[in-house]
Amino acid sequence: MKAFACGDVVPGCEARWVCSTEDELLASVAEHAASAHQLTVLSDDLLASARRNIVQVG
Repeated sequence: MKAFACGDVVPGCEARWVCSTEDELLASVAEHAASAHQLTVLSDDLLASARRNIVQVG
């Protein structure tokens, strides 16, 4: 299982996810970024930052 907290990248955001795969997790994060942060295009830097903050759980 993989976990990610948006607040690790966007200070103050409390959204968190736990998913089976990194791909599933990043898809959820992208949907959240669009709806909560109005980011319809995720830059390479933002994706890299998100990947650095994904942790293995369980």
